[in-house]
Amino acid sequence: MVRQGEVLGKLIRKEAGDGSLSVWDCTCGIGTQSIGLALQGHSVVGTDISREAVNRATREALSFGVLASFGVANLLDRALRVDGPFDVVLSCDNSLPHLLSDHDLVLAASNIRSNLKSNGTFLASIRDYDEILETRPNSTMPRVFDDGRRIVFQVWDWLNDGSRNYVFHLFIMTRAPDGSWAVSVHDAQYRAMRRLELARVLMDAGFSGTRWLMPEETGYYQPIVIARN
Repeated sequence: MVRQGEVLGKLIRKEAGDGSLSVWDCTCGIGTQSIGLALQGHSVVGTDISREAVNRATREALSFGVLASFGVANLLDRALRVDGPFDVVLSCDNSLPHLLSDHDLVLAASNIRSNLKSNGTFLASIRDYDEILETRPNSTMPRVFDDGRRIVFQVWDWLNDGSRNYVFHLFIMTRAPDGSWAVSVHDAQYRAMRRLELARVLMDAGFSGTRWLMPEETGYYQPIVIARN
């Protein structure tokens, strides 16, 4: 949270200006970016479609001692209104590719734009699908956490329907004190969306000045798109 807040905070200051800004994290999950940016002094509202994730984000914010407001909201709600408008809206951690059709993506982008100030800044990060689609990998390398007590990896099942969608299986292996292992699996479907596709969706929703920044430019772990209202 701290690291992502520092990286994104630096980028936001460059794009939207100095000082405390109003920020809407429209796909906040458990609050990784929301709390990180609140620690940077910004006024943050976080929303997510998952009530469980929002409850976790609320608890995490309290544990970090920051003021951030969290609530449940669906970006596909045509009547969506959040306590804005905001200087900055962000959607990180590959959230937008959960939306599998152009229709849903344009609707979500339009709702984001309607809650953004004039000339406000929208930032979103997605996986580097331009590179991923070259090889269509079936898995990721395991990552080891907590001194070997937790191992995380992903298995991807690509759909043979011409859509470039894939089903994502997240495996979490946790070692108990007695040495035994428990395995949990979480599934979701994603759209492997090229950068040009997302840029076109944002322009169809009325955004302008769309451009991409790569990890080597920002220090963030995924490509980031910047767009202006």
